[in-house]
Amino acid sequence: MKVLIAANQVPFIAGGADILTQGLVTACQQAGHQVELLRLPFQFAPPASIDHAMNYCAGLDLTQPNGQSVDRLISLQFPLYGCQHPDHRVWLMHQHRGAYDLLSEQASAEEHGLAERIQRFDQQALTQVRARYTIAANVSRRLQHYNGIDSQPLYHPPALESHFYRADALDYVFFPSRVETLKRQWLLIEAAQYLRSPLRILIAGDGGQLPACREQIERLGVGERIELMGRISDELKIATYAHALGVFYGPQDEDLGYITLEAMLASKPVVTCTDSGGPLEFVEHQHTGLVVEPKPQAVAAALDELWYDRARAQRMGRAGLERYRSLQLSWNSVVNTLLQDLA
Repeated sequence: MKVLIAANQVPFIAGGADILTQGLVTACQQAGHQVELLRLPFQFAPPASIDHAMNYCAGLDLTQPNGQSVDRLISLQFPLYGCQHPDHRVWLMHQHRGAYDLLSEQASAEEHGLAERIQRFDQQALTQVRARYTIAANVSRRLQHYNGIDSQPLYHPPALESHFYRADALDYVFFPSRVETLKRQWLLIEAAQYLRSPLRILIAGDGGQLPACREQIERLGVGERIELMGRISDELKIATYAHALGVFYGPQDEDLGYITLEAMLASKPVVTCTDSGGPLEFVEHQHTGLVVEPKPQAVAAALDELWYDRARAQRMGRAGLERYRSLQLSWNSVVNTLLQDLA
C-alpha cells in the first residue's frame, strides 16, 4: 500500500511531535508499506502565515500527486487535515490550541478573528475526513468540547520503549522535557524552596524558557538543589530515569506526555497535577503516583512524601509498570487501526 503521512515542521524546534511522526513512518515501513513523509513548514506568526497555510492545505489534492497514486493519506496536525484525499484518515496530535483553550481573554480583535477562521477551518476539514483518531483521550475531549466532533483515542508506545529499566533510587526527582511555559518547570523550581527532605531536582531539556528558569533558580536561592542538565543523550536520560526516586511531570493540560509513560517503563512513581491533562489518563493517585494541585507547596509535599516513604514510592513505581503493560501499546496496533479497510 502507498501511504502518505503529512506533518508539520517547525524549524529548530524538536519534540514529541517529531518522535511520533518518525515512529509512525518507521512502523508503516516495517509493516511492508511504501511510505512518503510530507512535511509542511509551519510558523505560528504572523497571523497571515497561518491563513496562508490553511488556504494552501485546503487547495492541496493529494489523491494522485505527479501521477503517483496514494492509497491512504494520514495527517497528524493542523492545518494538514485540510488536504484533499478520498481516503483521508486523521491521527490528531492536537489542534491549534491558540484558537481554543489557549486563546487569552485579553487577545486582540485580530487574534479573535484568526481564531474564528481556524475554528471554521477545523469544523469543515475534520468532518470531511474518512476517519478520526487522536493520540489521547484528552485530545478527543477537546475536539468534542470545542467542535462537537467525535474521535477515537489511539495510543502508541514511546520511543526506545525496550531500553528503559529500573535501578536503585538515589535522592533526586527527574523532569525531562522541553523547557517551555506550558511544561511548567517553573512550578517545580518554585516548589524547591518548600522541600523539607534533602531531595535534589534534575531538570533536563532545552527551550525558550531556559534563561527564565536560570534566573528563577538564582532569585530563589535554590541552586544547590537544582541542576539544569540541558539537552542530554538518550542513554543519559534512560539512566537518569532508572536511578530517580520519582518523576515530576506537571504540565498545563498536556495532550499525552511521553514522560509519564517513560517513567512507568522505568518503574518510577509520577507526581503530576490536577490540571495536567494527558498524564491523568495514566497516573492513579496513591497507586501509580501522586496527583496534586498545581501549587508549589503541594508539589513539594508530594515530593517529600516520596522521600520519607521510599518503600511506598517503590511500590507505586512497580504499579506504574504494571499499568503500562496492561495497556498493551504497540505500533502494529496503531498501523493496523489507521490503515484498516473501512465500510
